[in-house]
Amino acid sequence: MPKVWTKASLAATIDHTALKAVCTEQQIQELCAEAKANGFASVCVNPVWVSKCAKELAGTKVLVCSVVGFPLGANTSEIKAQEAALAVKQGAQEIDMVINLGAAKSGDWKTVEDDIRAVVKACGKAPVKVIIEACYLTDQEKVKACEHATKAGAAFVKTSTGFGTGGATVDDVRIMKQAAGPQVKVKASGGIRSYHDAIKLLEAGADRLGASSGVVIVTELPD
Repeated sequence: MPKVWTKASLAATIDHTALKAVCTEQQIQELCAEAKANGFASVCVNPVWVSKCAKELAGTKVLVCSVVGFPLGANTSEIKAQEAALAVKQGAQEIDMVINLGAAKSGDWKTVEDDIRAVVKACGKAPVKVIIEACYLTDQEKVKACEHATKAGAAFVKTSTGFGTGGATVDDVRIMKQAAGPQVKVKASGGIRSYHDAIKLLEAGADRLGASSGVVIVTELPD
């Protein structure tokens, strides 16, 4: 039997996202207001907005999520770890990091895993979602990335930044769900613009969705 979604249960899967470089303070305020009004899981923002979001969402159940090494994943591990630690100190409760894609494409999985582990350690108890940017990886590389993210202590593996050449797909979610194992969740992100997009990915095994269209998604929920 397919799960019957309510507005509240669907909203609770969504990280309400604003990651464009040109986001204004007013847009971030609106993001937080929409997250509170709809009961989204979190707001996902660039590090510069973490402190503001933490203040806006104080006393609510909406989490503050920030990104690290975003969107290229090409920062050094030391910088990623420092960026993550600062975001957590400023109020981030979850961290979405981008893997070292160059190392992944080179087959240097030890570097990929060590990079993730450095961020996980820096975050303390804050869960880390590891963005593998699946659009750039072969299916075999997707499996490897998820396996090493799991070994490094990731709480989630995540499909995409939304800034690559492609976003979340049902096939990628299925591959990642199987590769990551039962203890690690899957976040789908990138190109999720409608209720039907969201449901397909959730039914494929996604536990969380990253979307800037969260309000549209829950509004489209059939009565």
